[in-house]
Amino acid sequence: MALGKYSRVDNNNNNNRKSSSSYCSTITIVVFVGLCLVGIWMLTSSSVVPVQTGNGSAEEKKNQVEDQVTPVTSDNNDSSNTSDFEDNRGDLPDDATKGDANVSLAENDGKGNLNTQENQDNTEETKMDESKKDDEQSASEGGEKSGDNSGGQGDPLENSDDKKSDSDENDKKSEENNEKSDLDDGDKKQDESSSETNGDQADNQIEEKVDQNDNKELEKSSDEPKDDGQLKNQSSNEVFPSGAQSELLNETVTQTGSFSTQATESKIEKETQLSSKKYSWKLCNSTAGPDYIPCLDNLEAIRHLPSTKHYEHRERHCPEEPPTCLVPLPEGYKRPIEWPKSREKIWYYNVPHTKLAQIKGHQNWVKVTGEYLTFPGGGTQFKHGALHYIDFIEESVPDVAWGKRSRVVLDVGCGVASFGGFLFDRSVVAMSFAPKDEHEAQVQFALERGIPAVSAVMGTKRLPYPGRVFDIVHCARCRVPWHIEGGKLLLELNRVLRPGGFFLWSATPIYQDKTEDVEIWEAMVELTKSMCWELVNKTSKDAVNGVAVAAFRKPTSNDCYEQRSKQEPLVCPESDDPNAAWNVPLQTCMHKVPVDASERGSQWPDRWPERLEKAPYWLSSQVGVYGKAAPEDFAADNEHWKRVVTKSYLNGMGISWSSVRNVMDMNAVYGGFAAALKDLSLWVMNVVPIDSPDTLPIIYERGLFGMYHDWCESFSTYPRSYDLLHADHLFSKLNKRCNLVAIVAEVDRILRPEGKLIVRDNVETINELENMLKSMQWEVRMTYSKDKEGLLCVQKSMWRPKEVETIKYAIA
Repeated sequence: MALGKYSRVDNNNNNNRKSSSSYCSTITIVVFVGLCLVGIWMLTSSSVVPVQTGNGSAEEKKNQVEDQVTPVTSDNNDSSNTSDFEDNRGDLPDDATKGDANVSLAENDGKGNLNTQENQDNTEETKMDESKKDDEQSASEGGEKSGDNSGGQGDPLENSDDKKSDSDENDKKSEENNEKSDLDDGDKKQDESSSETNGDQADNQIEEKVDQNDNKELEKSSDEPKDDGQLKNQSSNEVFPSGAQSELLNETVTQTGSFSTQATESKIEKETQLSSKKYSWKLCNSTAGPDYIPCLDNLEAIRHLPSTKHYEHRERHCPEEPPTCLVPLPEGYKRPIEWPKSREKIWYYNVPHTKLAQIKGHQNWVKVTGEYLTFPGGGTQFKHGALHYIDFIEESVPDVAWGKRSRVVLDVGCGVASFGGFLFDRSVVAMSFAPKDEHEAQVQFALERGIPAVSAVMGTKRLPYPGRVFDIVHCARCRVPWHIEGGKLLLELNRVLRPGGFFLWSATPIYQDKTEDVEIWEAMVELTKSMCWELVNKTSKDAVNGVAVAAFRKPTSNDCYEQRSKQEPLVCPESDDPNAAWNVPLQTCMHKVPVDASERGSQWPDRWPERLEKAPYWLSSQVGVYGKAAPEDFAADNEHWKRVVTKSYLNGMGISWSSVRNVMDMNAVYGGFAAALKDLSLWVMNVVPIDSPDTLPIIYERGLFGMYHDWCESFSTYPRSYDLLHADHLFSKLNKRCNLVAIVAEVDRILRPEGKLIVRDNVETINELENMLKSMQWEVRMTYSKDKEGLLCVQKSMWRPKEVETIKYAIA
């Protein structure tokens, strides 16, 4: 019983223990839950609930977008990403808001006439208050959403009347625009901009497309495809006032994030495959190799020439079908040395030719110095420096007045063009030319040095320049037989020399007593006298270079021609146009000097630099390219390109202009693009296509230079000659009569690796060019389109195809 009693007691005790344990567990759970609730309350109490305003919905959307933004990487690790893009800002030009028809240049019938665009001025030229835009792309397209661009990228564009507001007001407007930025559902973009024309307000919605990379972007391997498939956020405010003559005003971009998406990578690969299927590029195999010039290396045509007596084998012989292959690069090619250091030395592997150094080394033309080719002197006639020779000429003939009266020079048989290279120091530009002959790569040396030059020869055809345009023609021992065959070659110089201009000659017949030299000098005296050229001065030998100079002046009237006892050479008939120069045979006659005050050539141009901005006096009675009176056309074009270059090209393209030296305007019209670049240390080859209005005389009158060319053929220059090519509404015109693939191959040939191509044209042409250039693995720096007009900026890569195409007619 006792046992039972104790057993009962034990059971009761056990039950009491279980009840107590259960009670404690319940309390523990309650306390734990309570602590959790307190913790949650403390966490939630630390959140700040934003005050709801009228902009609440916009702010919510903005915050949602910002949560999805991929961080933008920067070399400077600057979270604002401001410094990389500060150079991309632009301002709206003053007259773009005022409906000024003088400033709107348009294209009509392929020739760019103004008269079709005047009615569009009041609707197209508007003041745009720039809004912040958040571009959103769908995941299926591989896009990423980007937030606001900080650092003042949203400053509104203003005209001159609005510039009275201070910077604080501008910042306030920028912040307001940022707050009001909305994103539509999906991948739609809405541009909100206010436009003002003559005080009237209107809302415009503009569909834009901009693809742009900054100079500071991460370097990529040249073997990788470079296109606009990478993830970016771009916005742009470019106004196209009148279609063809449009101008870029502002570009804003953000750089790529650290990681791309699979959708983007797949999209890029598919585009690359499509491009590679459509365009199959091959590497040119020719005897000339990396120096291949199609129209000068047509060896098959040269072999069939009936004669080479008049240097026919050095003239242009273009193949019936231009090549579509790409010229190879020299092994070890490097980015060229920048000007002015390039005038003294260049990379040997860029122009790996030593023959000229061996032949002309004792004359200080060029020498091999380690990994460089150096140019210690100047040329045969100025072994101890070109500048002394240049100053010696001016001292002997003061009327030369370098850089004032004399601005544009033709240098015949230029060698390595040191004469033209040092004339830059005297504010003079020289069109230098020499044949592609046994003096291996002399013109290529000149171009690599940053000196203008082309491959040409005094042969059987006229030079590709208008009549009466050069202030001076120079020949320093150029080995041209001026005195033979009735002076046919010297008469060609007479055609291109301006009335009152000088022919400067410093060859051996002037100062040597050898029988041959004496005979040539006597023949030259007789010939120049019959041409009515005045011998202004025949100097004695210069003590430094040991040469003498003879200076002849072309007459400014026809009196001498009429008073000659013997009418030889003959005066050209009135029907003979001195400006006709494309594939025109040489003739043994002289053109009369213009005497009518309204005719070009009757007056000497204004001094430099005044002549650059002033419309030529002889334009007053003509109609301009764009349909208005020529002086008005000229002024409008000049102002237009000033704005485009200042507001767009210099700051909005990401181009490092300090590395740009050799520039070509492939469709120059009045030369406005070149004139707008006058303050930079570069030169522009202004090309007037043969099927365009002949405005090349105007370009020369301004103190600039250029030449005629047919872009269905190759240009007379070596590969890798230019740092930048510019083409304004050229390719769409050429596409009607030329093989566009061949033209693009030619562009690739003459442009240096890392060189830039800027194209302004219709959207259809821009898109076609963009796809073609992408297939060559060029880097698309920027594309822009609006109202069927487009702008494209691309950079050439080092990529070369592996498959080879043999050019049979270019094989020795």
